[in-house]
Amino acid sequence: MAQLQSQSRVGQARHVFFERGGIPAGGVPGTILDSWRRCQRMGVAAEPGTALEPLPVPRLRELRERHQSLWRLARAELDGLSADVAAAGSIVLLTDADGWILDAEGSPRFLDKAGRVALMPGVCWSEAQVGTNAIGTAIAEGRAIEVRGGEHYRSPHGILSCFAAPVHDPYGQLVGVLDLSGEASVQHLHALGLIRRAVASIERRWFEAGIPDAQLLRVHHDPALVGTAREGLLAFRNGRLVAANQAGLALFGLERGEIGRAPYAALFDAPPSRLHDDGVLVDRHGRVLHGRLDETAATSRMVAPARNGSAPATAPRTHAGREAPLFDARQQAELDRARRVLDAGLPVLVLGETGTGKEVFARELHRRCQRAGKPFIAVNCAALPEGLIEAELFGYEDGAFTGARKHGSPGLLQANGGVLFLDEIGDMPPALQPRLLRVLQERELSPLGGGKPVKLDFALVCATHRNLDTAIAEGRFRADLYYRIAHHIATLPPLRDHPERTGLVRDLWQGIGDGRRLDAAALARLAGHDWPGNLRQLVACLRTLVALSDPGQTLGLEQLPGWLRTAVLRPAAVAAPLSGGGGPGRRQAGRGGRGHDAAGAGRLRRQRLARRARARHQPQHAVPAAGSGRLNTAASGRRQAAACVSAHGHPATAEHEGHDTCVPSTHLHHAAGTGCRLSRQEPGRAFRRRCPTAIRPGTCGPGPARRNGRCRR
Repeated sequence: MAQLQSQSRVGQARHVFFERGGIPAGGVPGTILDSWRRCQRMGVAAEPGTALEPLPVPRLRELRERHQSLWRLARAELDGLSADVAAAGSIVLLTDADGWILDAEGSPRFLDKAGRVALMPGVCWSEAQVGTNAIGTAIAEGRAIEVRGGEHYRSPHGILSCFAAPVHDPYGQLVGVLDLSGEASVQHLHALGLIRRAVASIERRWFEAGIPDAQLLRVHHDPALVGTAREGLLAFRNGRLVAANQAGLALFGLERGEIGRAPYAALFDAPPSRLHDDGVLVDRHGRVLHGRLDETAATSRMVAPARNGSAPATAPRTHAGREAPLFDARQQAELDRARRVLDAGLPVLVLGETGTGKEVFARELHRRCQRAGKPFIAVNCAALPEGLIEAELFGYEDGAFTGARKHGSPGLLQANGGVLFLDEIGDMPPALQPRLLRVLQERELSPLGGGKPVKLDFALVCATHRNLDTAIAEGRFRADLYYRIAHHIATLPPLRDHPERTGLVRDLWQGIGDGRRLDAAALARLAGHDWPGNLRQLVACLRTLVALSDPGQTLGLEQLPGWLRTAVLRPAAVAAPLSGGGGPGRRQAGRGGRGHDAAGAGRLRRQRLARRARARHQPQHAVPAAGSGRLNTAASGRRQAAACVSAHGHPATAEHEGHDTCVPSTHLHHAAGTGCRLSRQEPGRAFRRRCPTAIRPGTCGPGPARRNGRCRR
């Protein structure tokens, strides 16, 4: 009944306005009446003469490519909302700032019905084009709008009920509109609330890319809402508000136009550091705000006091609160050199072991370069399925293959104008390397499934933990691709080579510990470990310690993980530099973190054959006779390890201790009464396999006794 009465009032208001030229009193909301009057002044016809036609497919594709950042950030909300509203016979639409529809998802039946009134991708729904509607009016008013049935300016649109909210970037600029549309005959009780919540999530996600050189305050009166889509986000640079979301502006009654002008001192009494220390901040009106402070690299550098004459290090904390590698003076200089190369339009290759922070280095490089305001697109070449890596990397058209996403995928086009980061490029399948090489040479991309070639403009940063010299020698990586991506090589040293690990651990703990303390023994144990997983492993260990302790607690050795308490501590060794510069044949980082000479496969093969030949002519170490019992005491293991160095020339490691014998590359370990184990020592890697057949100790020897890693006897 209420709905019928509303329709009747709207019908009377339309009669007064469109037929009699009067101003209806109370028949429609004031926002709708204002929109009708704007459209009338613009000369929009209430009864359209011809149907609107969507853009041709190539132009629509170009339109979507221009707004790829918006589409990517809104993708999760489009998918989630469309699945929810499809059952109610509704659809969700995303437009750009001018009202051009980029995407539409939801009920197939209503998509077809909406298409009859041109509510479809490739059509502009601004007020100037189609009159009063939720999309165009939300753009004109700059706020969330609902337009039901006959409230639309044009009568054919009376079949629709639409609910839309504008989407703004962190700097207050309108970038698009999210709309939910359905049957006018159906009540849509919570539609506008759903759209507002989805827009809040999109705008919050925009901040995840970080605000350069700014302090980001995440605050709310209710501590339970910090970290949710309802938290207020306010970014300050040099004491002035430079970015904010709607929730943050609403906390202080600010408008988007005040972004860039409002001073910090006019909003808060205490400095932002109080939020970092206490978790609370009091505003100028005495209201308590709960939250946290996120700082980007340039503003959060924690300068550690110089120790033993070493240069201080800076530790940027990323927008997500992750502790990044500490950039000491040497790495700062490396960043500056890489930035100059990148700004000159040349590619940069970052080398380093797993966990040394190659992506963090690349992101910091992007933040410092001339393309800082453009997209940073990271592609992990090792994470994509081999069958899909070509489609995901180079893009594809709609329907290019079974299971392809609707509207296709832009691939490398996402990075246009910005920085493309190809992580783990050493793991790229050889079959795809020629295509990547051609794209890098011609700076032109043709997506799978057809379509005209598109010009590309991006800066390239690649990274790998692989030894590309060895990969080239073994035919797993193209030399011409290497020379194309390695105009400048930046090397990140492993954590074990850090000049002052104690200071590094202390500085990291300051940001992670949340008021907890490390005693001297625990700090020494953490600093003395080699950390083969580098900074990633160290930070994970520190976070685990925080999770398993209480605020204010002092942590000692007993709180450390068991594997760390029992680990053998060794002084940090001076490793060979990971240069990789100049091309194949130089020294660089190998798998597992050991630098080794990779002059070529032939040289490695000759060295291996020489070791095997020496092994055949050298006597084996003593092996206990059958039934004589075990001889591998710790002392004997150490003696055998030392003997192995002198006899065979390969280094003694912890693996030699505790075994009956210590043998070179092709010899076999024996454990009394249990069989044999093969141990093949190669640079940076240890390989051991249990013999499949239980045999008597001492009966399996080197050379012919082994085939394919298995005992033949």
